[in-house]
Amino acid sequence: MDDIPEAIRETAPSKSSSQLPLIPIMGGVLGVGIIVLLSGLFLSRPPSRANQNTSALPENTETITQAETADDSPENQNSTTTQATTNNDDTNQTENRITPEDLLGHLPYEEVPKSELTAISADGRLKLRNTAAEKFKQMQAAAVADGVLLTPISAFRSISEQDYLFFRIKEQRVQRVTKRAEVSAPPGYSEHHTGYAIDIGDGKVPSTNLSEKFENTAAFRWLEANAPRYSFELSFPRDNPQGISYEPWHWRYVGDRHSLETFYKARHLEN
Repeated sequence: MDDIPEAIRETAPSKSSSQLPLIPIMGGVLGVGIIVLLSGLFLSRPPSRANQNTSALPENTETITQAETADDSPENQNSTTTQATTNNDDTNQTENRITPEDLLGHLPYEEVPKSELTAISADGRLKLRNTAAEKFKQMQAAAVADGVLLTPISAFRSISEQDYLFFRIKEQRVQRVTKRAEVSAPPGYSEHHTGYAIDIGDGKVPSTNLSEKFENTAAFRWLEANAPRYSFELSFPRDNPQGISYEPWHWRYVGDRHSLETFYKARHLEN
């Protein structure tokens, strides 16, 4: 201190006086340091289990939570009931679109009661359901007026008769089951069981009966142009969804509710 000029020495604070203001300053610095240290320790802790689970939930957590915590107010109950009803309707519609299992491409059909059949041939052997029989006779008469002879070849066929046509003929012709199914339905799976189906030939060209050549006859051309007028349609056109061979002679009646339900209800086949 002896080397310090007197002017400076006079203005410099004494040692004892300079230590007094440092005490509160150091205390404040130390307090801030402790706070910073504690904050760092708190922030560096891993998240709690609840926070971890929340961060792992999918993005639609809010939607799920709202659904789970929805109250039981009448408004919400009505909304839930409406949604459930809608879902049930959708389910029923889906069930109605289900196609029954086929057998070798053929669909199952019930055999019509004999009491509901009417003869369409002179000998009374060939029969159709009452409504279908009446319409066929009208169609046949209209064709005659145009010079065309629509000859019924086969109409209603019982399951036992179909059994013979499928299995016995298959054996006689030494056919595989899959091959036989292309031209004949297994018993219980023929449209002829319904009393709505009929095989038609040209009375003037009987050699074309039950063959694709029938499509070249006047009878077939007349049917193509006029059959819908009497509610008859071709069952197995070319490239039909069931994969059955083309049968220009096989027609079916679809002129009332029961016939429509028989052939179309729940049977939406795709090509």
